[in-house]
Amino acid sequence: MKNQILILLAVLILSACNDKTKSGITQQPTLADYTLGEKWVWKYKGVTTEGEVRSDGIDTREIVTFNEDLGITIGMDTIPVTEIVKPEESETPKYDWPLEVGKKWKYENNWTSQDGTTGNQSQNAEVLSYQEETVEAGTFMAYTIKYTGKTTNSRGYSANETEVWLYAPAVKNFIKLTQNQGDFRYVEELIEYSKPK
Repeated sequence: MKNQILILLAVLILSACNDKTKSGITQQPTLADYTLGEKWVWKYKGVTTEGEVRSDGIDTREIVTFNEDLGITIGMDTIPVTEIVKPEESETPKYDWPLEVGKKWKYENNWTSQDGTTGNQSQNAEVLSYQEETVEAGTFMAYTIKYTGKTTNSRGYSANETEVWLYAPAVKNFIKLTQNQGDFRYVEELIEYSKPK
C-alpha cells in the first residue's frame, strides 16, 4: 500500500511538471531546453495608416553549433544560447520571470541605432491570460502580455504605443506580436516551428 501511494505521488508530480496548463506559471528557459536544429520562422509586416508598407518579410532563427556549444542565428549573426537564457539583471525587464496571469511590471529600454540616434522605450506590462492561441504555425498554450507606453528618440520622435505579445512556453518564444505605434502598425506571426525528434 505504501509503495502504491509513493508511485501515485510520483505520477502526480511528473504530471504537474509536464502540464504547464495546470500551474500557469512558467520559468525562464534554460540551455537544456534548446535542441540542435530547432527552428522558428516568423512573417512580419509593418504598414502606416496611409497604407505605406515599411517592412515586409520573413525572419528565421535556428539552433546551430557555435564554438563547440549551441548558438542561435539572428539575422546574419549567431550568438551563444547561453546569452539568451542568462537571467536579465534589470528592475525593468522585457519579461519578468516567472510568468503568470495577473503579473504586472515596468519595462524600460534605452537604445542607440547605427546612425547614432538614441531612444527610450517606457512601458507598463501585464500578463492578461494563459490560454490556447492559434497562429499559422499551429495552436499553442500562450501568455498574452500587453505593454502600453511611449517611445521617444533624440531626433524629436515621440509616440504612444501598445504592444501585445503572445508567448508560448512550448516553443520558448513569442508566436505573435501586434504593435501599434503612432501611425504605424506592425504584426509578426510564427508560421513554422520545428524541433528534431
